[in-house]
Parts: sequence; structure tokens; C-alpha cells
Amino acid sequence: MVQRDVLGSVRDVSRRRLLVGSAVVGAGVLVGGCTSNEGSPAGGEQVKQADAGVNPNSSPGRRVVIGFSAPAADHGWLAAITANAEAQAKVYSDVEYRKVEAGADAAAQRSALMTLISQKPDVIVVLPHDGKELNAVGLEAMKAGIPVVNLDRAFPDALAYRLQIKGDNYGMGVAAGRFIGEQMRARGISNPVIGEIAGIDSLELTQERSAGFAAELATFGFRVANRRSAQFTADSGQAEAAQLLRALPRMDALWNHDDDQGIGVLAAIAQANRSEFIMVGGAGSKAAIDAIAADNTVLKATVTYSPSMASSAISLARLIAQGRGMSDLVELQVPKQITLASETITKENAAAYAKLGF
Repeated sequence: MVQRDVLGSVRDVSRRRLLVGSAVVGAGVLVGGCTSNEGSPAGGEQVKQADAGVNPNSSPGRRVVIGFSAPAADHGWLAAITANAEAQAKVYSDVEYRKVEAGADAAAQRSALMTLISQKPDVIVVLPHDGKELNAVGLEAMKAGIPVVNLDRAFPDALAYRLQIKGDNYGMGVAAGRFIGEQMRARGISNPVIGEIAGIDSLELTQERSAGFAAELATFGFRVANRRSAQFTADSGQAEAAQLLRALPRMDALWNHDDDQGIGVLAAIAQANRSEFIMVGGAGSKAAIDAIAADNTVLKATVTYSPSMASSAISLARLIAQGRGMSDLVELQVPKQITLASETITKENAAAYAKLGF
């Protein structure tokens, strides 16, 4: 069956990413290394190459040490975050990149980051297990004079970071809701049955995604009929999707917050032999973009949440540590907050976005 062939391909891609992610994370609690700009990314990472002729900030400056920590790459998006950060650091001859393992939970990451703080790097880039639980570590680093670049999962205290860079979680929900709303109207469905499979409910980013989705659906007069919370994993996605499908014997549309989680969601859909609805994904994985382009599953769109933010975080951390600003801005310093826009990938533009998939 075509749908199952696509799923098999998705699983193969996911396995390869997990293997790459494991290699990137490596062994040991603290790994340090010098980087240079002599090499170029070999694994399709999303980086900005140094070109002093185009961007004066690319020219070498004071040598800086950038510490980095993110949860283990047991997920395609997280694997891409770690790979992008490391690849971007290699672009710069004036950057020494030190990665600390985040461990299995917030407590383990807190311990690793405290060790890093004691080593006094010039700047720290951190994607926390949970922003609220690691907020105190951000405050500790900032008090020690070490600027913190808070990536993705937000610290609630603005004093806990020098720069916060993340995706537009609320905007993801809005984009997914708008696509579904427009599709329902185009199909003449006035009272659609809409399902939602969220990520980890305790995370603020998941709550923001659901809030944006509900708000945008409301502008069409629609609402979510059944919502399940998964764990950003394929296994949890499959389990929660199976329950949602049983709860909704008929459905018109489904939003799944995360494309890696969506591997399991699509598996559950195939097992249930359901195809009467459309599905929207989240994040913009290469496997999802390919499936959208092929147009042979229920997956018709995905809304972006790009792991390229890790590459940008490293570049901006370097500028902060060197006391530089962004060359295209009038201001002399890097901004305090950057939120990336969420875009909608469909069959019509999938080819253009394929190179950005992770």
C-alpha cells in the first residue's frame, strides 16, 4: 500500500537522524573542541557561511568560547538543533565550541551547566529541558557575567538571558488553523470535526501552539472536537492518534504539532485504514515535506518551526561575546529577542522548502 511505503521511508529517515544525533552528542559529560572555518557542513545542516565581503561580521574577531547544551538528540528536530549548532560553530575560526550533555532531565542539565559556568566561557547557548526549571541557571550565568542565549524553550525571567531566540509557537497554531479553516470552507464543510494531537502539555510552547490553533479556528466558527497530548515521540504519537481515531469515527481535519511525532500518527492512521480527513504537521521535517510533495497520504501541509534557529543562535552568541552588533541594523548590539516566523508548506511550495527540511 502506498501509504505504508511512505511510512517506511519516514521511519528509515528518522532512524538515520537518530544515529547521526547520537554521534553528534557523543560520550562524556563535557566535550570541548576548537573549530575552524576550513570545513563545510557534510550532513545537510542549515548554516550561514562566513563571507567578509558580503557581511563584515564574518571577518575574524576576538577568539571566544561558546558553551552549548541541548537535550539528547533522541528526536529528529533535536538532532538537527545539535548538528546545526556544531556545524555553524565550525564556520568561524575565532570560535571554540564546548558542548555539555544535558542528561535525561532538568536536574542533570542543571548540574552540567553549573560545571560549564565554573569554566567561565564567553557565552552560553542553551536549549533547556524545561525553561521554567532551568531559569535559575540562566540567572546564575548572567550574574557571573556570562551572556546566555536562550534557545527555543523560554526562560520566564528576562534577566535569565541576554538573547532569547525561538520559533513562533502561537503562530504555528494560527498557521495550522488558517490552513484547515480555508480548506474546510473550500470543500463546503460548515461544521467540521477537527482533531488535535499536541506535544508535551507541560511545556509553554505546546500551550501556545494550542492557543493559536483554537483562536484561529474560532475566526471560522470552528473548534477542536478532540485533543490528545503526546510526548514529541513517534511511539506516543501513534498511541495517542489511535485513541483519537477511536474517539472520532469520522473526522475532517487533524493537526499534529510535531512531524517526528507524526511518524507514529501516520502509522496509526494507516493501521486504522482512515483517509477521509486532511492532516497538517508541524516543524517541517524533510520526510514530511517529501510526503506532502508526493501527495499520497492524508498529510497535506506542515507549519514550520525550523531548527536553523540553533545556527543563528551560535552566530549571534559569537557577536554578543565579541561586542559586535548585527551589521544590517542601526543599533550597536544584538537584539534582546528574536522570534522566527512560522510558514506553511504545501504541495505547491514543497519543492522550494525541501532544502530546508531537517
